[in-house]
Amino acid sequence: MKVVNLLVGGPSDLWPTSFKNNEVSGDWIGVDRGNFWLINKGIDPRIAIGDFDSMNSEEFKLVSDHVKDIRRFNPVKDFTDTQLALRIASEELNADVINIFGATGGRLDHFMSNILMATEPKFKSIVEKIRIVDVQNTIQYFLPGLKKVVKKESDKKYLAFIPLNKMKLSIWNAKYTLDNHEVPRPFAYSSNEFIGEEANFSFDKGIVCVIQSKDK
Repeated sequence: MKVVNLLVGGPSDLWPTSFKNNEVSGDWIGVDRGNFWLINKGIDPRIAIGDFDSMNSEEFKLVSDHVKDIRRFNPVKDFTDTQLALRIASEELNADVINIFGATGGRLDHFMSNILMATEPKFKSIVEKIRIVDVQNTIQYFLPGLKKVVKKESDKKYLAFIPLNKMKLSIWNAKYTLDNHEVPRPFAYSSNEFIGEEANFSFDKGIVCVIQSKDK
């Protein structure tokens, strides 16, 4: 399984412990200032992208000394740096799993852009590969199906199902269940819990965002 990790510009205090301890395997794409942070952790990104306007000349030189493939973009463009990194991870590096770190916290507009990115039609073919990970949450996305499976992460207690559009949703093998429930609009069914090592759900159209989380 090919894993590609992206580090974007969110606050470092929200990085998960596995990343802080350099326990995340796979290739890395640094997004703008994320490259500087990766290099300072002893990780040389395979690809560096961004407009790099968040770095001074010394910081950018450090990135240039450590990364062979640097792709610099004009800050005035039709895609965010994270969207561009996602496309590279999928189309060039053929990722089976794309973990995005640093995508939560900080500016709310950046966070909402990252959360809703999976709803864009151009990412439909890879939507189930995307995971957004921080110190308390793992966010995944699912396309319609009769029996979807969410496997419990050992350190997570809570489970949320968030339909991103109108649909019919069923949830079972969880503390709170639904049976072909009509969801009229985007809605968060939060604070559910696992009753075993996995939970199941099904829905008929659109995208469901699933979040495993824990208290601090």
